[in-house]
This record gives sequence, structure tokens and C-alpha cells, in this order.
Amino acid sequence: MVKRRRLLLIGGGHSHVEVLRRQALARDADVATTLVSPAPLTPYSGMLPGLVAGLYDIDETHIALRPLAAAAGARLVEDCVVGLDLDAGLAHLGQGGTIPLETVSLDIGSMPAAPMPGAQEYAVGVKPVDRFLQAWDATFADALEGRVRSIVVVGGGAGGIEILLAMQARLAAARGAAMPRFALVTDLPHLLPRHAPAVRRRVRRILAARAITVHFDARAVAIEPRAVIAGDGRRIAADRIVLATSAAAAPWLAASGLACDAAGFVTVDEHLRSPSHPFVFAAGDCASQQGQAYPKSGLYAVRQGPVLAENLRRHLRGEPLSAFRPQRMALALLATGDRRAIMSWSRFAAEGAWVWRWKDAIDRGFMARYRFPALASEPGPVATTD
Repeated sequence: MVKRRRLLLIGGGHSHVEVLRRQALARDADVATTLVSPAPLTPYSGMLPGLVAGLYDIDETHIALRPLAAAAGARLVEDCVVGLDLDAGLAHLGQGGTIPLETVSLDIGSMPAAPMPGAQEYAVGVKPVDRFLQAWDATFADALEGRVRSIVVVGGGAGGIEILLAMQARLAAARGAAMPRFALVTDLPHLLPRHAPAVRRRVRRILAARAITVHFDARAVAIEPRAVIAGDGRRIAADRIVLATSAAAAPWLAASGLACDAAGFVTVDEHLRSPSHPFVFAAGDCASQQGQAYPKSGLYAVRQGPVLAENLRRHLRGEPLSAFRPQRMALALLATGDRRAIMSWSRFAAEGAWVWRWKDAIDRGFMARYRFPALASEPGPVATTD
């Protein structure tokens, strides 16, 4: 009897759901797959702003891992990995116990960075998403009762701006002129550093039209119970503070002995494989590809999915691996919370309800691939918002 090869998928991120989908379409009876995820639902980042704005519900924006794993013939373990003993071939679980490993793939995303004093105590990060959504539900309820008068988002990238506009649109619809004041804090002299000036102009116009204050060149150095403290001494008052700054790597990745970059993210080669441990693969935000500098975005995690799935299959069979080549330009569709969106493509920008409808169709098409009992056969286009 041939011994089944073991594949351990750690994390239910955008790349791993594609691995499972492809296993469901073409099962390999010789491979025993285990997925470890702390929750049975995994959020799709592209639809998070719409969820915050009240335009979607949880079921529309989250992929159910249990039916997906069942279709792939995989075992789902609802837990989190807190360490790897690569020499002994064991993954240590947060609730105790271990799982043996042979071939491992990591897609655990990133964790919220707490780069300034008070961040953990007095602010909430956009990641992890489940914790942020709980905080947003509480904030929304308190705002309806008039207990929240000001909300500040720290971070001038696309993710922070989308979340801010989504929260503002939801509360504007619910409270009108009585809604809280909103402000955005960034350490840069302008917003959206990865986007063209035409996109920045549109965003600034929208922020101004909604009376949202922007604090430029304001590096947040501390968070107090009701304020963000900037490096130049500015004290920006806020009843609720959301951090949309750069994220951090889980400390146990580097502690495992895997080759990691200076920030602690797992180093991978063009095949999405660890150069220090060839039986370990990684994708999504937790990975850092050698010789590449693309942003940590859901778009790239989605694009890595098919290559990761193919390379895991080939690795288990002892076959040559494929290369992941990130696209040079990525289409970004930035939701503004009011069933409108901004298109960003290289130097070009466009705006309107039609862009939202386009984005909505793309996002719903992506989610449909992972719905059961039916499975779509091939992926379509994917847009990014983070």
C-alpha cells in the first residue's frame, strides 16, 4: 500500500482557498491535505469596505472554509499555528497539540503592527479583519446613540482611505448631520503614494466634499485614550482610532528558523518556495519574494494562488516548478462607500457609479468560485483595493 503524502496548509488566505478549489476540481487520492485556520470563514479583502459601508453582509464577503475543504477532500482544523519545529517535522497549535508536517504552505496574512505606544490599548487595526469588524459594530452602535463624536484613521494608503470613506458613508446615511467628525492622519505630504496624481486629486476632492479633515506630515508617535499624538506635537482628538498602517509579520515565522526578510516575512523564491527549507512554501502577505518589491495586497495573493496550487502539486510529485511573475501594473478599484468607486490604472483615473458596478461584478464573480455545491472552473479578472 502506497503511503499518502501529507500537505499542511497553514492559514485560510486568498492563495490557499485557490489551492483548495483546484484540489476540489481534480482530487489527488495520494495526498492527505490538512488546513489549519483559526476561523471557519475567511474574509475577502476586496469586499471589506463594502461590508463596512453596509452594502454587503458577512455571507457575501466571507468564504466558508468547511465546505471548500470538504470538496477538496481536506481536513479542517479550527486552530492557529503558533510555531514550527522544522527539524522534528511538527507544527505547534495554539490550543495545544501538534500536527506532523512534510510539505507545508503558509498563507496566514499579516498581523496588526503596533508601531507607537498606546496603539494596542487605545486603537484597533484593520487587521485581523474579524477583530476590526467587532470593533466597527460597537463603534457604529455607539455612534447611533451619540456616544462617538469623532473617528480618526491613521494611514494614507488605499486601504485606510477606503475604510474611512466606508465608515463615513454608513454613518452619514444613518445619522445625517449628527454623524461623527472624521479625520485622516498620514506621515506623508500626500495620500496614496502608489497611485497617480489624477487618483489623488479625486480622493482629496471627495474627502473635502465630505468635510473629512486630512492631517499631512503627521507621523503618529503615540496613541492616547482619546487622541493621536503626532511627532510635531499635534494632538488630534478622537473617540475612536483605527490603524491602517503597514502590517507586521507573525513573530513565530522567523523564530522557526525559516529564511525571512528584515521585517520577519518569509523569504520565497520565484517558485514561492523557501530557499532555506525547500519543503516549505508561502504566499500572500506573510511572504516576501526575492528580487521583487510588489505591495502586500490581496491582488497579489489571489494571483499567486494558481501558481502555488500547481507548485504544491508538482513538488509532491517531484516535478519541476513554475515561476510566479507579478504583474507590473495592477488595476485598482477604490470604493468610496456610496456605491461609487475610483479606477486607478497606471497614470489613468476614472470615477463614478459605473466603476462601482464594475468592481461589484468582479468581486461577486471572485466569490462565486468558492461557493458550493457548484464550483467555477477558471478564475476571471480580479481587482484590488488594498
